[in-house]
Amino acid sequence: MERLVVDTVVYRPADEVYEFLREFPGYANYSEYLARVDELDAAPDEHARYALRFAWWKLEYTARSAVTELIENERIEWEVLGEFDAGGRWLVADCDLPDNAPDWAETATAVRFEVEYAPETAHSGLVDLPRLVSLDWVIEKVKPLIEREAETVVERAAADLEGKHRSVELTVGTGDNAERAPFPPEEKG
Repeated sequence: MERLVVDTVVYRPADEVYEFLREFPGYANYSEYLARVDELDAAPDEHARYALRFAWWKLEYTARSAVTELIENERIEWEVLGEFDAGGRWLVADCDLPDNAPDWAETATAVRFEVEYAPETAHSGLVDLPRLVSLDWVIEKVKPLIEREAETVVERAAADLEGKHRSVELTVGTGDNAERAPFPPEEKG
């Protein structure tokens, strides 16, 4: 499994951050490649279900995902439904104001976005590929996009939550670095 973790601090209370992140259809506003999000009827063991329409280059793909677990003000678990093995979570935790917090900040919340996916579970039947384009080529091109998109989504969500744009400090981990990263992140001192 490939793993990606993006950490940041948002200067809003944890309950506000959690509720904001639960509103999944709004994510299309933060991503260049997520064209739209439609809410679907959830199965009895799901909290919500969505159809996510992605578009990149000459490719379009609709993934169906489900919110599988909600722990209020702490965690939102989700998974992609179907043959492509992928899932992730948002983690939220109160934290102390960092020394470099903006002057206007009164509270701080650690936020982590985690994604795990198995690129080998993608197959050409999932996406209608143009002639002479291999799925391996597409996978190699998409991997770095996933990392950049995760960073963009977290940055834009932080700006909306705080009501102002600022330089958001992100910590990005992949592979083994991502697996060992504690949450909430330890103070850097």
